[in-house]
Amino acid sequence: MKLILLLVLLTGSLTACGDNENASEGTAGDEGGGETTVTLVTHDSFAATESVLEAFTEETGVTIEILPSGDAGEMVNKSVLTAGEPLGDVLFGVDNTFLSRALEADLFVPYESPALAAVPDELELDAEHRVTPVDHGEVCVNFDKAAFDSTNPPPSELADLTEAAYRDQFVVQNPATSSPGLAFLLATIEKFGEDGWEDYWRGLKDNGVQITSGWEEAYNDAFSGGAGEGNRPLVVSYASSPPAEVHFSETPEAEATTGVVEDGCFRQIEFAGILRGSEDVEASQQVVDFLLSEEFQADMPLNMFVFPAREGVELPDVFERFAAQPADPVQMDPERITEGRDRWVARWTELMLG
Repeated sequence: MKLILLLVLLTGSLTACGDNENASEGTAGDEGGGETTVTLVTHDSFAATESVLEAFTEETGVTIEILPSGDAGEMVNKSVLTAGEPLGDVLFGVDNTFLSRALEADLFVPYESPALAAVPDELELDAEHRVTPVDHGEVCVNFDKAAFDSTNPPPSELADLTEAAYRDQFVVQNPATSSPGLAFLLATIEKFGEDGWEDYWRGLKDNGVQITSGWEEAYNDAFSGGAGEGNRPLVVSYASSPPAEVHFSETPEAEATTGVVEDGCFRQIEFAGILRGSEDVEASQQVVDFLLSEEFQADMPLNMFVFPAREGVELPDVFERFAAQPADPVQMDPERITEGRDRWVARWTELMLG
């Protein structure tokens, strides 16, 4: 099931890229072609319904050409190296763990979209409006429901994961190579403090935690939940993983087979911004507006399994029923992340892999 999810996300990204590349080959005024093309630089997991993209082109005359550029960290690094002479016009998918790096590199030109009026203030992390919040999602510990019961309950908070009851049951991603792994590390630093996070990780190590390089290896290979092939019932994943399990199930499921530990969930916010050096700033502004439109925001949950930034967007039933929505997710100031990220990851590597 999880392999299906990954393939669907990647296929959606590549299909959208291919379709829009073909559309952009025509000149302005060609039948079916937009008058203007805006290149949207994204991470590889970007996906959108083709009809939603086509409707935007029909309405505005702007064709969106999608340029997948690796994971979020790789995408930001490429953009920093090409600052002022960008690979495209608009960047989507920089999250709050890499935001300060992008802002310090002066990647964006300011733009305050009128649609921001529908976005909660807590999602707007840049007062200068160089970037616009588009979606959010929470990185959380997930558990395999079949592995636990009333006499052997799943953990209720992060501290429980160091207890003997969960020995050799937990798998995490390396924060040096994985976005959810980095988010989980930041959550532990925020929760246990500068003086306590190292002891917490020593406790996880002593309790047999398994470390993988990325999400796919952890969730598909080591985790026992859903269609997982592993034997570990606890994994770092997302609050939206349970609805994804149900949505992509080969047989109808009345309940999700996985659950979420809501303590210590780290909120990731994804942003879009107009790249400095864009060849058409006005059309790029229209694309940013589109990313916050009701149509695109409603299209995101079942394409990228994230929550819309815009308030009032109706969620799919599978999200309403099965997605966890932590009341108080862990957040960290982007500047603090920038100041500490390299030091924390280096120290984590020394502690856990040294």
